[in-house]
Amino acid sequence: MKQPFGVGLLAATLLALSTSAAFADYQLNILHFNDFHSRVESINKFDATCSAAEEAKNECFGGAARLKAAIDQRRAALAGQNVLVLDAGDNFQGSLFYTTYKGAAEVEFLNDMKIDAMTVGNHEFDDGEGPLAAFLDKAQFPVVTANLVVDDQSKLGNRIKKSIVLDIGGQKIGIVGAVTTETPELASPGPHVKITDDAAAISAEVDALKSQGVNKIIALTHVGYPRDVEKIAKIAGVSVVVGGHSHTLLSNTDPKAAGPYPTMVDNPAGYKVPVVQAASYGKYLGDLVVTFDDNGAVKDAKGDPILLDSSIKPDPTILARVQEMAKPIEELRKKVIGNSQGPIEGAREICRVQECSMGNLVADAILDRTKAQGISIAIQNGGGLRASIAAGDVSMGDVLTVLPFQNTVATFQLTGADVKAALENGLSQIDDGAGRFPQVAGLKYSFDKSKPPGSRLVSVEVQESTEFKPIDPEKTYGVVSNNYMRAGGDGYTVFAKDGKNAYDFGPNLESVVADYLGAHNPYKPYTDGRITQVAAAAAAAQPEPAKPADATQQAVPAQQPAPAADDKGAASPTTTPPASSAPAVTTPSTTMPANPAATPSAPTKSDPVQSTPATSAPATETPAAAAPATTAPAATAPETKASEPPKTPTTHVVVAGDTLWDLAKTYYGNARQWRKLLAANHNIKPHHLTVGEKLRIPAK
Repeated sequence: MKQPFGVGLLAATLLALSTSAAFADYQLNILHFNDFHSRVESINKFDATCSAAEEAKNECFGGAARLKAAIDQRRAALAGQNVLVLDAGDNFQGSLFYTTYKGAAEVEFLNDMKIDAMTVGNHEFDDGEGPLAAFLDKAQFPVVTANLVVDDQSKLGNRIKKSIVLDIGGQKIGIVGAVTTETPELASPGPHVKITDDAAAISAEVDALKSQGVNKIIALTHVGYPRDVEKIAKIAGVSVVVGGHSHTLLSNTDPKAAGPYPTMVDNPAGYKVPVVQAASYGKYLGDLVVTFDDNGAVKDAKGDPILLDSSIKPDPTILARVQEMAKPIEELRKKVIGNSQGPIEGAREICRVQECSMGNLVADAILDRTKAQGISIAIQNGGGLRASIAAGDVSMGDVLTVLPFQNTVATFQLTGADVKAALENGLSQIDDGAGRFPQVAGLKYSFDKSKPPGSRLVSVEVQESTEFKPIDPEKTYGVVSNNYMRAGGDGYTVFAKDGKNAYDFGPNLESVVADYLGAHNPYKPYTDGRITQVAAAAAAAQPEPAKPADATQQAVPAQQPAPAADDKGAASPTTTPPASSAPAVTTPSTTMPANPAATPSAPTKSDPVQSTPATSAPATETPAAAAPATTAPAATAPETKASEPPKTPTTHVVVAGDTLWDLAKTYYGNARQWRKLLAANHNIKPHHLTVGEKLRIPAK
């Protein structure tokens, strides 16, 4: 199918001499997947590792062996046609296979699949450069990422290219990659790796490819569907966008899909660009057929993702190898550490937008572990919770699937004002279902999602003995989180900047949760209303905000935390969807509802790791509009309403979670005006605004 470029060029020249019409109907079949996340073994309907019982019932999906079989089947069916297999990144992190083999398993199976190109995802940098460098050593396929720049000391060397050109059926196909600009916040690329603007890097590389005579260019991205639709597909010269990062299902038949497959986007150059993504975890194989004209413009694009269910039999050779590599993991995975009286809800659709029972479990566990050190508040990012746990016996494997990142417990001290700033950051991207959403213990808060980011908190109360009292902005509180967040991950820069007496090397998070389950055996999952969403109408009905807690109250410093157990663990981040907002109304929305209309049915004991709502959560039955009567609104609420942009010019003091995109939307009513803010503030880092710095807001 693929030939050396020189041979392909000769063939293309001869073909052009014989008939000019042939190029007009050039057809390319693109098979693609993204966000595999080390799901080497098959998964169940809740995206967790599939049990033997579920396999016997034909209830499993994906897995390396099934993905390999599906690719081979499509290649066979398309024999003699032009076929390209692409991987849109995030192969690392998400199962015990990555925990055990650090990328060696993933690259072995990708080699077996004979993929044609891959872009890196943010999770490829979870453990620094080392595992990715080892991955590149073994990779038998090109890796492309245009906005990744390394220095001479980087272990990656020059092995990640900005783009490549493949000869497929006598045509030059350019492939340019990109990774999310949030990678330094979401992962740990280290000092020798720089991530530049994705759109600018792709645009420059497209120009370079066009200068080589390449007019069919695929952007292979790990930046998220909203960003692909809003920005990448509108870069002049980009023909097709194959994306990842946001785990978006696009489909023409599945009612849960975020949009059509492909999503056709109007390019300013006067043509349409198909954008595709295939959910995550190897559950789907994207199958796109694109017809190009002579100029590289797409004449037609059609297809649909293929669900990799039991109808696709796993490749027997790969399956045997998976089972062999799983043997060292089994003993750890099978160890029973407790029992749960009901399912523990850890679904991303829930834990990234509202209180969930898994969030309560993890937050309660780390607070319980550190309360003797003067710690009274726990904050855990919802994106760090990667699965649910079914009712019945709970194994260490279950816990490790929920918490696969080997994070450590981190303790520090913050003022009440900083705690509120942290919560505002956690709520700043709730519309995107971002992983920064704060699950908490030791405090309760309410929020108004209708308000602009930075002003969504309505009330915050901290538990003192058996009562909850309004948080004191001046008081110092002991806080516990994980080392990733403490270092500023998921936008929690206030933790890194203002956290005092920090100790990041506590016991591993998964060990603390396992110990807590063992100590509270049997465990009863619950939600208790510690996080409440206030309806916009109810908030507007308040004639006047209540006064904050008595400012004359004497600040009482919290006890300085003593060092935790000296169990060091590698910092690894969690996944978040992209920071950019959802596409305009002319394109499918990816905004996740605060209260999803439908959630999976409750698991049974036969489901080892699942994502279903906890049935023992009466608090969630309470209407969201019922804000606690005793709580006061956050003092950080802005004086202006979102519908009434402040008069400009003015200044803005950056709070945690602020982005130029959101600020432009607030001040100008149009997020696309962010460049005006950038132009007026030359010294800022547009993707890493510093809390406390003043921004000039020029007139509209």
